[in-house]
Amino acid sequence: MDKPDTVGVKLFLDKMNMDWLFILKDVSIAFVIGSGWAYFFGSDKRAIPVAGILGGIGHCISSVLCQLGVSLIFSTLTGCLFIGIAGIYAAHIVHTPPVVFTMPACITMIPGRYAYRTLLGCIKLTDADYMASHPLALNEIAHNFILTVTLLFTLAIGVSVGVLLFRSKSTKDIKKLFKF
Repeated sequence: MDKPDTVGVKLFLDKMNMDWLFILKDVSIAFVIGSGWAYFFGSDKRAIPVAGILGGIGHCISSVLCQLGVSLIFSTLTGCLFIGIAGIYAAHIVHTPPVVFTMPACITMIPGRYAYRTLLGCIKLTDADYMASHPLALNEIAHNFILTVTLLFTLAIGVSVGVLLFRSKSTKDIKKLFKF
């Protein structure tokens, strides 16, 4: 028989139509990407795993919320808010500025698919035959462009909120706020 605390988690995952393997794969891939970008940026060795952990959890939050039917923009903002706020706390533990690992962690959520579709659509605009056969192509390009820009703004806002909220607070004040 399952423990009572794991029964609720299993029901929650069944309701989401997800399984542990999906979440583990999502966290693992985002961890590797976040850690890789932290290494590529020349971050301190102490900050590389933190960037991976923040990127993995932040991307997992975003993808789980998307699977639950939350909009892509709001779920990306929620994941970045986690990265920004947890990054402030982790900066005090690792003794490194938070931007060193929050930026690589947020790279896991850059909207590459929509940016690619925008650029590909702009290239197709030069083909008169394509434009004649696809009259709504300009609408699709505009939609992808606006979605790309909006998602990039949510990334910037999510990372910045943590710094703006806690810039004058010490670690002790943050611990009292969140009861760690």
